[in-house]
Amino acid sequence: MSQVPIAFLVSFLLIAVPSFPQQSSQASTSSVSAASLLRSSLGAITGNTSVADVTLSGTARRIVGSDDQTGTALLQASSNGSAHLVLNLSSGTWTETANLYSAPSGSWSAPDSVSHAVAYHNLLAESTWFSPGIAIARRVSSTNYVATYIGHETLNGQAVEHISAWSTSSLPDPPGGPTFAHLSQVDFYFDSTTLLPAAINFNVHPDNNTLLDIPVQVLFFDYRSVSGVQVPFHIQKLINSSLVLEFQFSSVSFNSGLSASTFNTL
Repeated sequence: MSQVPIAFLVSFLLIAVPSFPQQSSQASTSSVSAASLLRSSLGAITGNTSVADVTLSGTARRIVGSDDQTGTALLQASSNGSAHLVLNLSSGTWTETANLYSAPSGSWSAPDSVSHAVAYHNLLAESTWFSPGIAIARRVSSTNYVATYIGHETLNGQAVEHISAWSTSSLPDPPGGPTFAHLSQVDFYFDSTTLLPAAINFNVHPDNNTLLDIPVQVLFFDYRSVSGVQVPFHIQKLINSSLVLEFQFSSVSFNSGLSASTFNTL
């Protein structure tokens, strides 16, 4: 089995996990309630501020089995969904980049500095998972996304509104494989009172097996206002229900003019 980027964490691909149910019959347009909730959540996050890019820095923790490391992190995202992550840990530097400026591409590297490609199907869900505002804005502004309201739920004791969103494609789905909608599906959970994102869920997959879903959940805490934008300063990323990445940010900046070259893949 081939390796995957640090954010997906190699060892977790070795664990058999239950698949999320694939969507078989998709609506062609977003339901009114889902579209309204997405716009309302985006308004709660950004107000009247237009966000072209974001840069976050702070401390990072990475847990893979008994390997528990801490260090610093730099995370950057652009409004088109491109992302760049750099973790400087005790074992060395880990990087991951997703470039969506033209044909989607991605790469990652471990402390040995050897570059590896990210499989195309792992670029379809959400590369900017650490920036919920950008993730939502992409769907609000695009005609290529469909969303549906799942319902009022409880997540970790918190009342939330659950929305599922996926991309549409003019290309036919491959026979015997998962649908494009399934590979691109992201589930959003909004705090029922503030409408700020409490979590997002999506799947990643081994490079050579799109049929194996590996569930990812990102949890957002400690929202603070930065330049009029609500930012979660504490983020946890879980794979197969186990904590694998944790960030505590100390610095956040918007619209610093990140260029496409920031997201060049190796």
